Amino acid sequence: MSHLLHIDSSIQGDRSVSRKLSARAAAVWREAHPGGTVTYRDLGRSPLPHLDEAGGLARMTPSQDHTPAQAASWALTERLTEEVRQADTIVLGLPLYNYSAPSSVKAWVDHLIAPGLAFDPVTREGLLGGREFVVVATRGGGYGPGAPREGWDHASPWLSHVISGTGLEPRFIAAELTLAEVDPAMAELIPMAAKSLAQAEQEIDALWTPVDVAV
Repeated sequence: MSHLLHIDSSIQGDRSVSRKLSARAAAVWREAHPGGTVTYRDLGRSPLPHLDEAGGLARMTPSQDHTPAQAASWALTERLTEEVRQADTIVLGLPLYNYSAPSSVKAWVDHLIAPGLAFDPVTREGLLGGREFVVVATRGGGYGPGAPREGWDHASPWLSHVISGTGLEPRFIAAELTLAEVDPAMAELIPMAAKSLAQAEQEIDALWTPVDVAV
């Protein structure tokens, strides 16, 4: 049975464009996988603890020598990597905050990159490959070629680089200029924002082909 891991990270609530687009992707996935199951994790509303001293040392200490705090952190890491392992497809909503990824996504990734769970500590081979990883990225401004802030999006390159060690290969679908509707200084960019959003929606709608179900 197919399984989807759907993750949101926006702190914007119902105003969030990334939440709307990731929900659209999840709906398209469900339509294409009747009978499939979904695990949902909301990093924006229920953030994971960032790695502290105990969490960091838990990765360098044999499990039989873990302190209670190290054991708790490692157990959470095992649960998070198992969520990925159980999924055929992952959809992550990734808004751009201060030109980078939300800190909640950083915490998720830090937990995920664990020796013996996400990569082989000897060969460095990624252990989570072979599954589809769709990242729905949203950006309040414009960061594409020729834009004044071209190259200021540090979230997507960072995620691609850091997650590669696990074997996951993200595919990005992006909507830019999402603040045009609410920022008067960006009003003239509303048509461009609408075009970018429509393109993202089209890419999402084409992700999976519905499966015919025999009646």
